[in-house]
Amino acid sequence: MRQIGFLVNTDPVSGYQTYDQSAGPDRTARNQAAARRTALTICTIADVAAGVLGLWIVLFLLDANQGNAFVEFVHGAADWLGGWAQDIFTMDTEGLRVILNYGLPAALYLLLGHGIAVRLNRA
Repeated sequence: MRQIGFLVNTDPVSGYQTYDQSAGPDRTARNQAAARRTALTICTIADVAAGVLGLWIVLFLLDANQGNAFVEFVHGAADWLGGWAQDIFTMDTEGLRVILNYGLPAALYLLLGHGIAVRLNRA
């Protein structure tokens, strides 16, 4: 085979990977970084949901003004987040009923959110 000056060792079709080139960045590092970002997002969502539910419990126990716009917003958000757990516990003491009916979803959001995040970080 003859070699012609400057054409030796050139790629016949530019843009395609040849066998002597490296494969590129490590995919496992990118996958781990994506899993950690996803885990952090899930933890943050769970923490915010539990925080809103906890804030409503505190506002209710401190007898906050139910006509206030902020209190109405927190109550509406807590009702939406804990709607599936409403009236699981029916007791005569109103404060205890609110603590249990809104505290249970808050605890479950924290447990599930952080459990999923731990699982993603280990993968």
